[in-house]
Amino acid sequence: MSGTQEILNSRRTVYRFRDKQIDPSDLEQAFQAANNAPSHKQTYPWKYYVLGRETREMLLPSVISLSREKEIRKGGEVSESFETRAVSKIMDIPVIIAVTTKLTPEDAFREEEDYAATVCSLHNLVLSLWDKGIGSQWSTGGITRHPSTYKNIGISDSLERIIGFVKIGYPESVPEKKGRNMSEIVKYLP
Repeated sequence: MSGTQEILNSRRTVYRFRDKQIDPSDLEQAFQAANNAPSHKQTYPWKYYVLGRETREMLLPSVISLSREKEIRKGGEVSESFETRAVSKIMDIPVIIAVTTKLTPEDAFREEEDYAATVCSLHNLVLSLWDKGIGSQWSTGGITRHPSTYKNIGISDSLERIIGFVKIGYPESVPEKKGRNMSEIVKYLP
């Protein structure tokens, strides 16, 4: 199997990261790969916002509130350790990036194409990082849609939509593959 095929087939979502910093040149190389994704009509609708510590701290009240609401809905008990875990999910990750796509409300089809292009760009970023042994998790939790997130990051919700946060770091462990059988996803038609 070629190097490219190995990267494509071995990539997994990583949920736990080691406490090790990412080399900025590895990030820059991944952003270059992201920027080379296919883009319909060359709109390049994606933007990447690398969230520093100060920005993450501004997000904490909303992160804690959303986590608390979710736990209560599930019938769980909200404890001090629960809040610690919620804070850890945003503060203890080596790199967090908010990924946005351009909005064009006057052209729904363009907006759909731009979303698809942004996802291709995001996947290029993830694969480039995986090639360097760096894992990631694409998260679309409530914080990515919360109005305070747009305000704290400085994003206009009329011009861009956050499609998720990408959490990045060296894997503490790599989950096992859980895929479907190829006959379940591919149909050859006459």
